[in-house]
Amino acid sequence: MADETRKPAPYTEADLSLIKRLIPHRYPFLLIDKVRDIVPNEGAVGIKNVTCNEPHFQGHFPARPIMPGVTIVEAMAQTSAVVVGISMDLIDKQMLTYFMGIDNCKFRRMVVPGDVLELHCKVMRGGGKIWKFHGEAKVDGQLAASADFTAMMDLSPNV
Repeated sequence: MADETRKPAPYTEADLSLIKRLIPHRYPFLLIDKVRDIVPNEGAVGIKNVTCNEPHFQGHFPARPIMPGVTIVEAMAQTSAVVVGISMDLIDKQMLTYFMGIDNCKFRRMVVPGDVLELHCKVMRGGGKIWKFHGEAKVDGQLAASADFTAMMDLSPNV
């Protein structure tokens, strides 16, 4: 006999449609295409397909396009915000996420159009308004960037 009070299985993957229901970012600042391997309160892997059509490549740099480091860190943060949204059941709740700190940030490899950026994000501390994460951005298994970052979740915005 099935337990009628049992909660549905948590999301283990978020496509673009679900991502937009969890975080407020939109073009040109929505920097993730998919999130997979979601484990609530633990982490996930975001996917960013880097293309030459992105607006930052017009100026960074026209002759040799390189994804800016700040956008790589932001993509890690957006992946982490999806983890928070799934962990706290915040689908369609209009949560905003604000950076509070970025520590130990390092860039090891250029990210260029054609790359598939994997954003491995791990929850270090969470469960309330303040969450801390460790993120690693990888291309073809090679570390491109890493950072520890802290964010505050605002659950009462009018966006």
